[in-house]
Amino acid sequence: MPFDRFMALALYDEHVGYYRQARERVGRDANTDFYTATTTGPIFGELIEAAAAKLLGEGTQLSDHLFVEIGTENPGGIQAGRQSAFKAVRTLPLGRALEIEGPCVVFSNELFDAQPCRRFVHRDGTWLELGVQLVGEALQEIVWAPAERAPYLPARAPEGYCVDAPEAAVELLRTILSQPWHGLFLACDYGKSWAEMINSVPAGTVRAYHRHQQTTDLLARPGEQDLTCHVCWDWLQTALLEAGCSTPNLESQEAFLVRHAAGVLAATVHRESAGLSPRKQALLQLIHPAHMGQKFQVLHARRPAR
Repeated sequence: MPFDRFMALALYDEHVGYYRQARERVGRDANTDFYTATTTGPIFGELIEAAAAKLLGEGTQLSDHLFVEIGTENPGGIQAGRQSAFKAVRTLPLGRALEIEGPCVVFSNELFDAQPCRRFVHRDGTWLELGVQLVGEALQEIVWAPAERAPYLPARAPEGYCVDAPEAAVELLRTILSQPWHGLFLACDYGKSWAEMINSVPAGTVRAYHRHQQTTDLLARPGEQDLTCHVCWDWLQTALLEAGCSTPNLESQEAFLVRHAAGVLAATVHRESAGLSPRKQALLQLIHPAHMGQKFQVLHARRPAR
């Protein structure tokens, strides 16, 4: 089967998919596989709320907006454990049908990188699509077919160069934008521009995570390890524009929180200046360049009512 089909089964199959397993995946203990901004506690929700208020602009009330979080692992999402200023909070786990309408702040954290991708390699002057085959008891990567339906691939590339094309992430965004909602789109994730993908990452961007260890062994432990692929920011920005959104903005998580949630940052630092409390430590993890501040980016755009 082609790699994107394998990745979809490994992550979302009803019976064996990684995100269908009834176990803890996110956290810092030894039995989880990775941690995200959502593991820093209520402060992340507070920061996102403050940023949303600023980006929606004066005269717009959060109390008129539904906060919709897509792809959350936590039933309460990032607003759990605190009193939200939104009209209501709705969480949609991965795989749940998307029904979004009215004034909303549509938010996601590491949602788009968890979508299947197509995988290509350049050999002997041509692009080939990669796939997965079961040989005996082992899975092996194979050449699935000549690259088709991939006009975005460059005409030339170094021998052996790999490109992981996150098409499903774009389709997911288009599905979200097909819903009758207006307000603010906010997505925290990690990704690259298309120019970076075809010039700067010769081994591609798909990675596996198991027990907090990153690996390039993508076929090991199907259904038991996470598979992620960098999103292509250019593609997502184009989808937003095609849906009538305002010009999308892309900022590092550090810059986004400093620019749009400065009041919460300042109040936290001032109130807890004497020491390194858990709240202040969580804040530093979110904005420090060596932690999540530069690793993650935030894509945001306004969507006007029609």
